[in-house]
Amino acid sequence: MKSPRIDAALEEQSMNNDLENRTGVPAPLTSRRKFIRAAAATGVAGIFSPGFVPISAQGSAMQAVQFVLPKATKDVTPFKVHVPQAALDDLKRRLATVRWPDRGSATDWSQGVPLGKAQPLIEYWRTRYDWRRAEISLNALPQFRTQIDGLGIYFIHVRSKHENALPIILTHGWPGSIIEFLQVIGPLVDPTAHSGKADEAFHVVVPSLPGFGFSDKPTEAGWRLPRIANAWAALMARLGYSHYVAQGGDLGAGVSSWMAKQQPSGLAAIHLNLPILFPPPPPGGYKGAEQPALAQLGKYASDGSGYASIQATRPQTLGYGLADSPVGQAMWIYEKFQAWSDNKGDPAEAISVDHMLDDISLYWLTDTAASSARVYFESFAKDFARMPIDLPVAVSIFKGDFFTPPKVWGDQTYSKLFYWNEVPKGGHFAALEQPELFVAELRKSFAQVR
Repeated sequence: MKSPRIDAALEEQSMNNDLENRTGVPAPLTSRRKFIRAAAATGVAGIFSPGFVPISAQGSAMQAVQFVLPKATKDVTPFKVHVPQAALDDLKRRLATVRWPDRGSATDWSQGVPLGKAQPLIEYWRTRYDWRRAEISLNALPQFRTQIDGLGIYFIHVRSKHENALPIILTHGWPGSIIEFLQVIGPLVDPTAHSGKADEAFHVVVPSLPGFGFSDKPTEAGWRLPRIANAWAALMARLGYSHYVAQGGDLGAGVSSWMAKQQPSGLAAIHLNLPILFPPPPPGGYKGAEQPALAQLGKYASDGSGYASIQATRPQTLGYGLADSPVGQAMWIYEKFQAWSDNKGDPAEAISVDHMLDDISLYWLTDTAASSARVYFESFAKDFARMPIDLPVAVSIFKGDFFTPPKVWGDQTYSKLFYWNEVPKGGHFAALEQPELFVAELRKSFAQVR
């Protein structure tokens, strides 16, 4: 039940909004401050109990509203997700009071998300989407947090009942998350229940990158991809795995590639579904079979890389808008679901609306827009690059991705390339778009290194 002070502030804000709409003159700053203070009084108690370390803070100087995570130690500590209802109510309030941009001159996706696509998605998020369903799915799995190199790392860890299962660490990218892998964990862990054989089983580890989801946000510079790769190797050792494999796409491909470059004890091979292959021009020029991939790189540079330039140079400035507006956060991600998945214009052809909103909601509820973007600031220009690798490498090219390099580039880069397959369906978010095909690729490729 709202307090009289909040009711008065809401009424005053409504009047000021009306004043602005009619005159174009901003309402006095003092009234905005009153409104913010009153709104803060409705606050959320936090994801967990008081006394834990905050991962986000919102509100006025008088009363900060904090979301908190339990402080991680070097112990592997069980973890459950529970977002307080007040946080979900706050989200719905923000969605209900969105100020939309004008429709613009484009009716397609050439300038970003069309207004005709944005509004139905936000209305569904506000009125029909259920975050608790996602919570139930997460909490049905064993989740943990542990401190590695001074940072709390969240991860899912599901062991197979099959004795000779192969341990695997799956790494997401941006704008993905652990949500990408929820549909493949069961088939990987329990193949006999999902059209597979016992000797295809995996023990599955799915961590959140630093600054993403329920992992801590780095407060110091230096969490580049090589450091994350070292942390993942430490995590696998902490879990007792002396022989394992790694998999990743997008930034996850960068982490997995750096793991292969570092060759930590126990890592047998890696699998990539977006190999980082940007070879220099060969002496005789590129051949005809390489031209489509070159055209894809050119299109990305001229028309698709603006997000990366912003995140790699001004992640903090970007964060102010996305941390304050769930619609802004949603569109920043939704546009990539459309551009990078295997669809003919509507991202829902490739990924269900609920799954897209699961991922978007995770970013919003954990306030990780800025912290996730900082990985680009740290690493995109330095570490996300072609690197020769001498560890065994498997590659699956999902043909609906925005970049599908030819095998000859893999041959030139990976001295022990033992598997290469082009999958006709699926795009950038392969495990989310085509979970059965993704699982099949891991089963087939890693059969050679068990």
